[in-house]
Amino acid sequence: MLEYIIIGILVLVVILLIIILVKNNDGKDIIERMGRLDTSLTKEIGEFKLNFSKDLRSDFEVLERKIEYKLNVINDRVNKELNDNFEKSNKTFMNVLERLNKIDEAQKKIDGLTGEIVSLQSVLTDKKTRGTFGEVNLEYILKNAFGPSGTGIYDIQHKMSNDSIADSLLYAPAPLGTIAIDSKFPLENYQRMVDKNRTRDERLSYEKSFVNDVKKHINDISSKYIIPGETSDEAIMFLPAEAIFAEINAYHPELLNYAYSKKVWITGPTTLISTLSIISMILKNMERDKYAKIIHEELDRLGIEFGRYKERWDKLSRSVKSVNQSLDDLNITTDKITKRFESIKNVDIDKIKSEDILLLDDGDKNE
Repeated sequence: MLEYIIIGILVLVVILLIIILVKNNDGKDIIERMGRLDTSLTKEIGEFKLNFSKDLRSDFEVLERKIEYKLNVINDRVNKELNDNFEKSNKTFMNVLERLNKIDEAQKKIDGLTGEIVSLQSVLTDKKTRGTFGEVNLEYILKNAFGPSGTGIYDIQHKMSNDSIADSLLYAPAPLGTIAIDSKFPLENYQRMVDKNRTRDERLSYEKSFVNDVKKHINDISSKYIIPGETSDEAIMFLPAEAIFAEINAYHPELLNYAYSKKVWITGPTTLISTLSIISMILKNMERDKYAKIIHEELDRLGIEFGRYKERWDKLSRSVKSVNQSLDDLNITTDKITKRFESIKNVDIDKIKSEDILLLDDGDKNE
């Protein structure tokens, strides 16, 4: 379209030139000039069309390259965004799967734990297995507090002089002394007492039975494991169930007073751990004090020896200083004698006389 507009303008210019030439010249000259003009215009129009075509093609090529570059950039960016979003989505999906797997594992563990709880309840219904359960718990607590048995701090299943066997005998420092620890687990009447499905009268009856069970255990421990001259005048009853220990402390102060009168201290797992931790700390402090005393005595001995060492070193230092002074005097005399021999060798009488005077003076000074 632009090409036609330009041609139309050129034609208009040619017509105007022809009109001007017609007015100023004759016909022949006009024809000649029109011929040259036509040739020139044709040539120029051809060159213009060629250049315009080249420029237009060049502009289109540049535009095409720019568009292609932009499209490539956009394509790369879109691909990158898609890849990033895919990676994030894939990561999120994997996290969801991982969490689902953990939930499944936790559910399996819960199911297994439920079965174990049921199994544990069935085990604890037997008195013998309950006793074993309490003994194992007691040994575990002692092991965590003092390390394995055989260290001289406690014994497991210790036989007393009256042939009674205590679950543990603890060799605590004074003023506690040797203390017997026995595990008791009064479970049946406790479970019946707290059973909400039973009537109030039944629960009160089982509560009295539970109190009697605990008192019987207190009496057994007091009579069997408090032996004058062998143990201290007190013993510990260990209840391996925190619920039973909490029940006694919260609702049965008469049992605590009864145990106090019998010199028996009732503990649960938490309170026993706290008590043993305090005893362990006391033992460590006693051991530390013992070694601190030994270190202090050794330091005193080392201080005495160091004082002797310093005295002997000062004496040796004075001797070495005296020897050094004597060596300096000997070096001076040796230099003078050497110079005299040199003078005699060179037969320098005047120098010998002057050195004689120096030697005499030096002798007088030494005297």
